[in-house]
Amino acid sequence: MNFASSLRATAFALTFGLGAVSLPASALACACGCGVFGVGAGTLTPTGEGGTAFVEYDFMNQNHNRHGASSAPGTDNPDKEIKTDFVNFGGQYMFNRSFGVMVQSAVWNRSFHTLDSNGVTVDRFTHAALGDTRIQGVYTGFSPDLSSGLTLGVKLPTGDFSYANFDPDTEIGTGSTDLLIGGYTHGKLTADNSFSWFANAQWQKPVAWRHAYKPGEEVNAGLGAYYAGYDLWGGKAKVSPVLQLIGSWRARDGGDMGHPGDSGYERLLLAPGVELNTADWRLYAHVAFPVYQRVNGDQLTAPVLFKLSLSRNF
Repeated sequence: MNFASSLRATAFALTFGLGAVSLPASALACACGCGVFGVGAGTLTPTGEGGTAFVEYDFMNQNHNRHGASSAPGTDNPDKEIKTDFVNFGGQYMFNRSFGVMVQSAVWNRSFHTLDSNGVTVDRFTHAALGDTRIQGVYTGFSPDLSSGLTLGVKLPTGDFSYANFDPDTEIGTGSTDLLIGGYTHGKLTADNSFSWFANAQWQKPVAWRHAYKPGEEVNAGLGAYYAGYDLWGGKAKVSPVLQLIGSWRARDGGDMGHPGDSGYERLLLAPGVELNTADWRLYAHVAFPVYQRVNGDQLTAPVLFKLSLSRNF
């Protein structure tokens, strides 16, 4: 069993179910849309001074062709499968109750199956490399309980975008520098705080890019609620069910190799999840089911999207 397969087996043993994500196809256009993993429950929310380190595993397998809001024959798309394992790692440090910094990077393992130039044989390529890095400042000074905050930062082009067998819109790195602007808030739904709600969102806008490929800007947002939790191990831990909606919008790609006619999408996912908390550790997992998705042109979609993260406060 290779490294990527071991990661998938471990993650499936700890989480459950199936999810969905709609993503473009490379010869027609393929934009990752992996920003959807950065919103909703399970993201880092400051609770006070100090730091948090985390590692996260995400997975999606794009193997269903889609046109507009409907399924489409696989023969309409020369690309057959784009399977990606993401291992994200990073941390957040709050210097005081109002200001902090967050850094995140990733390693991707991507397998790409597409018809050769003759349109007969399926070529299979696999590539693993460092992904793009995100650096963001955090401000939480709007309220005494740190329940609302803003993030501002950049995505740097540290990811590999030169692998010969991938197109620009299939590469692990986009080759672009992007502006990141986000925000979050949460509050209680009941007087005893047994049920709470949360919302967060992030806008990603390329501000510098290669001539051949300009990735489309995108907006990802999450809205959900969770139960305060059931006590475990004599109150030393809590397990909390979570239910949320995650929405994504991505604009069409640009540049000489951007294929604007077959890139860009809208989607809405229903994502149940569960969180296990101790004094210093947090384990979170969710799956996502599409309730609406629409793509431009012919694009590959994935019947699986799930997230598993482990973090520790220090």
